[in-house]
Amino acid sequence: MRSFLFVPADGGSKLDKAMASGADAVIVDLEDSVAASDKAATRKPAAQALSQPRRGRGYVRVNAASTPFCYGDLVETIHKGVDGVVLPKVESAGELHAIDWLLANLERERGIAEGSIDLMPQIETAAGVQRIERIVQARNLRAYKGPWRVKRVAFGAADYANDVGLSPTLGEPELAEARARIVMISRAGGLENPIDSPWFHLKEAEAFGRALQRSRRGGFQGRFCIHPDQIAPVNAAYMPTPEELAQAERIVTAFRQAEAKGAAAIQVDGQMIDYPVAYRAQSLLDAFQKTKR
Repeated sequence: MRSFLFVPADGGSKLDKAMASGADAVIVDLEDSVAASDKAATRKPAAQALSQPRRGRGYVRVNAASTPFCYGDLVETIHKGVDGVVLPKVESAGELHAIDWLLANLERERGIAEGSIDLMPQIETAAGVQRIERIVQARNLRAYKGPWRVKRVAFGAADYANDVGLSPTLGEPELAEARARIVMISRAGGLENPIDSPWFHLKEAEAFGRALQRSRRGGFQGRFCIHPDQIAPVNAAYMPTPEELAQAERIVTAFRQAEAKGAAAIQVDGQMIDYPVAYRAQSLLDAFQKTKR
């Protein structure tokens, strides 16, 4: 899951174009891109868009659990064509439990396999970043049986910066600590690597390329997109390069041969290789194989 393209729920023809794009997933947005006065009216078009054929997965971003819109957003948009829900501004485990409970009931009511709808929390406030450990641990505190639907979290840099009072520069070093915390807690909690925030500087292609490299090397598995032109760079950036794959192959092959002879520390291409490095190389190859299925 590399590219998630946002499209406004009231986007008209943009919805059709988004569904035909090369994004791994399309997120039909009922939150930031829709005015408060139009939110109720855009639920039906959002549900209809997610019932249409598409190339990738289909998500709906509802409004935050603390708003008066969230319940109606879910009740009016969830159907068999929806793969997942993006929940913004998550600040507590209780919010996830409440939405999980509601989704489970909607799934049972509408003939959808329970637990099959993905729930992706957005961490985008100071409280959310501070409490992310408890948010991730929500999977261990459920009051009823069934699969836990949260596979990964996502970072929302714009709302986080606004909440904290940051003014990020183009290289975004001001956000590095929050990003690192989200990656570390996600992995410690047994989740997939997280999804990074959108890039809003649409005319800064070179800076975007650098940001994508930092993001991938920093532990993110993909990125939110706000324009179709961002999909191809994102899809490419979160894939290993041919050089990285070739090096990983050399490492795995050489380490297996050394291990068979009783050695666990060797050199490959002038680099010291032991178990952690070999495991990382194997993980890279495994992840690449998954993208080809």
